[in-house]
Amino acid sequence: MERHFDEELRELHKDVLRMGILAQEAIFKSIEALKNRDKAQAQEVISSDTKIDELELVIDERCIDLIARHQPMAGDLRFITTGMKVNAELERIADLAVDICQRVLALVDKPLLKPLIDIPKLSTIAQNMVRDAIDAFVNKDVGLARKVVLTDSEADKLRNLVQDELINDYMAKDARTADRAVPLLLIARHLERICDHTTNIAEDVIYMVEAKVVKHHPEQL
Repeated sequence: MERHFDEELRELHKDVLRMGILAQEAIFKSIEALKNRDKAQAQEVISSDTKIDELELVIDERCIDLIARHQPMAGDLRFITTGMKVNAELERIADLAVDICQRVLALVDKPLLKPLIDIPKLSTIAQNMVRDAIDAFVNKDVGLARKVVLTDSEADKLRNLVQDELINDYMAKDARTADRAVPLLLIARHLERICDHTTNIAEDVIYMVEAKVVKHHPEQL
């Protein structure tokens, strides 16, 4: 029975890892659609979100089933319940990639307001944070989880740079730029929110491994 339980936990590992990969791909493709003004790629990300939603339900059902049948204790129980939280955060991250693509669709038929520099940088940070957070969960790596939490401030700074530039250098000087600036503002905001959700995953990993609550308590890191 214990061996079977361990195998099911490994399957949960695989499912969450797959969910993380799909979320990373959605972020990457959404920004590629923006950079290339690619309407078809943006629509592909929007359409593929159904696959992520379906996987979220599968993982949730697996977690509930594991708890009901095996009544795990301590570390195993924290791992399974954390898996459910991570699953929900990843689904929301994928939804934000869809939101980015919807902003892209609003821009594809218009000339770019400015060269894209900080938004792709912010996207790279977001993708790396998602990758590291999932690795931290799968490997129970508290050090990597702490790195993710501490990286969130970099994302905030980049989002603020994008916001300040678009508002002060463009919209404040020429209101006619708003229809091209606002979607970029929202894309930066969506990427920053992805980083926030990823930080939540990392904080949950720290609790899973150390039973230590660091959410809202950065001094605990």
